[in-house]
Amino acid sequence: MSDSTSSTPSLKDELDIVIPTIRNLDFLEMWGPFFQQYHLIIVQDGDPSKTIKVPDGFDYELYNRNDINKILGPKANCISFKDSACRCFGYMVSKKKYIFTIDDDCFVAKDPTGKEINALEQHIKNLLTPSTPFFFNTLYDPYRDGTDFVRGYPFSLREGVPTAVSHGLWLNIPDYDAPTQLVKPLERNTRFVDAVMTVPKGTLFPMCGMNLAFNRELIGPAMYFGLMGDGQPIGRYDDMWAGWCTKVICDHLGWGIKTGLPYIWHSKASNPFVNLKKEYKGIYWQEELIPFFQSVALPKDCTTVQKCYIELSKQVKAKLGKVDDYFNKLADAMVTWIEAWDELNPSTGLPNGSVK
Repeated sequence: MSDSTSSTPSLKDELDIVIPTIRNLDFLEMWGPFFQQYHLIIVQDGDPSKTIKVPDGFDYELYNRNDINKILGPKANCISFKDSACRCFGYMVSKKKYIFTIDDDCFVAKDPTGKEINALEQHIKNLLTPSTPFFFNTLYDPYRDGTDFVRGYPFSLREGVPTAVSHGLWLNIPDYDAPTQLVKPLERNTRFVDAVMTVPKGTLFPMCGMNLAFNRELIGPAMYFGLMGDGQPIGRYDDMWAGWCTKVICDHLGWGIKTGLPYIWHSKASNPFVNLKKEYKGIYWQEELIPFFQSVALPKDCTTVQKCYIELSKQVKAKLGKVDDYFNKLADAMVTWIEAWDELNPSTGLPNGSVK
């Protein structure tokens, strides 16, 4: 397995880093060598009158709630407040082809040899090589140096399909729900698994937003992190919702999602009691949400992400509205999100996910 950095393009003019925060961004100092060549979009949550300090040497733009209201007007009600779901506003205002998003409690991890992991470089590798959602390769990612498709893998599927999403993992504090946090308060993830794999077609997965990259031109309009936080009955399901919607749409349009490398170091656990309050409706709603997403069928004339997403919103309203009125509100917000996306990004939404 070669480790040459020269083989991976930096995409410095094609990628934005989106960070949601309520605090000073001292954590960026550690990421300096890896992030300073990129443009940062900081989405400030909470009190817009608070000043967020950003270390020197970073090229960034910062949006607070007042900016969101000014840019989106009445459509700003689709962007969550007092919840990291507000990060998706950054996806909408970006003009780049790729997005990497990271939480402000995520630090640079080290591989088993002690070398610092360039998470962004690995995400770029994942996004620039194809995915294999239709047939599982037992040696995992066949496009990595030093590996290939195994015997018995159909040659007709070896070209793979475009990769829409690269989902990275975390050392130290695992991304557990509140009940698991409560029964395993001291559990830490120390296992570094040196693997990247494609999530198979027809399989859902829990998408965590704290170490995530995606091809914004391909899948951006589906990366809506829902209605969470202030005034909503649920939190901590923002990235999950986006992941389920995105996976269903990628399966329909024939694109892939990878999970595995890169790792970041997740530095602190959030309060499990606060988390339980945010999650408890989601924990039992999920038992109806998952069968819904498993059985979603998108019609053939849904040839763009936007069309798929609007169709999905109709099915959410028709089938999940009876679970709770919240899903009627969420379905409306999904439509508002697409309208706002298309206003800010008038060139997207062409057939078959192609872009000008």
